[in-house]
Amino acid sequence: MSKLINFPENFYFGAGTSSHQIEGGQTNNWTRFEHANAERLARESEASFRWNPHWSKFKEEATHPENYISGAACDHWNRYEEDFDILTDLGLNAYRFSLEWSRLEPVEGQWDEDAFKHYQDMLSKLKEKNITPFVTLWHWTLPTWLADKGGITSSDFPYYFERYTQAIVSHLGNSVHFWITLNEPDVVASHSYLLGAWPPQKKNIFRYLKANRMLIAAHKRAYEVLKVYDRNHQVGIAKHQVAFHVLRPTLWNHFLKFMADQFWNRPWLRKIKNHQDFIGLNHYHRHCIDGWYGKNPNLIQTDFGWEYYPESLTQALTELKTYKLPIYITENGVADADDKLRQDFIPRALKAVARGIEAGADVRGYLHWSFLDNFEWDKGFWLRFGLVQVDFKTQARTIRQSARMYAEISQKKQIEL
Repeated sequence: MSKLINFPENFYFGAGTSSHQIEGGQTNNWTRFEHANAERLARESEASFRWNPHWSKFKEEATHPENYISGAACDHWNRYEEDFDILTDLGLNAYRFSLEWSRLEPVEGQWDEDAFKHYQDMLSKLKEKNITPFVTLWHWTLPTWLADKGGITSSDFPYYFERYTQAIVSHLGNSVHFWITLNEPDVVASHSYLLGAWPPQKKNIFRYLKANRMLIAAHKRAYEVLKVYDRNHQVGIAKHQVAFHVLRPTLWNHFLKFMADQFWNRPWLRKIKNHQDFIGLNHYHRHCIDGWYGKNPNLIQTDFGWEYYPESLTQALTELKTYKLPIYITENGVADADDKLRQDFIPRALKAVARGIEAGADVRGYLHWSFLDNFEWDKGFWLRFGLVQVDFKTQARTIRQSARMYAEISQKKQIEL
């Protein structure tokens, strides 16, 4: 028998973005990477994605170098008021976005007051619309001056991040309650220094280990700055958690899951356990184990080629109960240009959230990724995650049907299991 499940009264239903992916007009370490690698990424795209059943839809776009230049992106820097009107139209009560370090401190030690005023205006507009901001201090991009000093592997990075946080809180501290210091620090460290795929493309295990140490220290310093300013500030990170799912309950499979959790899911949350007020959960898919890793059935795949299985969110949530902290889902979504999977995904994902709550996870919000179609890092523009479709030539916004479906569920604050 089906039953109606009510979400908590003060539950946040929202959506998320990051500055580099939507603002446009950036000058940072990623824009430098884009211009240096666009032709290579276009040339290598088919070899990387021809196994993807959806590849034919995107081949023409993905094989052009301009796809890999962020450029104007969604022009959100100039169109944020229009975009906030869409959030209001959808009835969402939370919005996650990030601040762009390269705008705020374009030259070492020189702060751009106009950029701070711009972000303050964004926060004021959100307040007028009764939309709660979840502000990310760092979503992977660095000012070029800091990248040239070693970026996140510099021994001075925690100092620079602490100074950056102090500047932000002195300007914006009265307008924000929820702070996310770092977005997926484990992901950016691994892609930059284990895989060597992202800037600065320096594949080195020792650099990877140091990057993690510096990021942990940076988070702790930022946490202290934010809490000294206001003890009521709620501070955490957005942590990428994988649901390592055992297909057959053999001793070997359980050992493999234990090792995967120990390497990926647990280290960061364990090391910052005394410096977080909540857990921001970024989750997209499970990772099945049967004799070895990567045994996903892949009966249905997203445009990204990831296995489509929204129910894995329940496992990710219940496995976080051990930390005894509030959980805000800071990213969860699907790459789906046709918006067919997404219309199925949203209710299934929210049912998975409801099951997690029933199982005892203290879940207090769901921020869908993403609010807008955006620039998907080294994949460019062809992957469409948005509740809102963006025409990158005209910058026209079109609210997708899946967004209307999400709005309906969020307004009712209940879902049928």
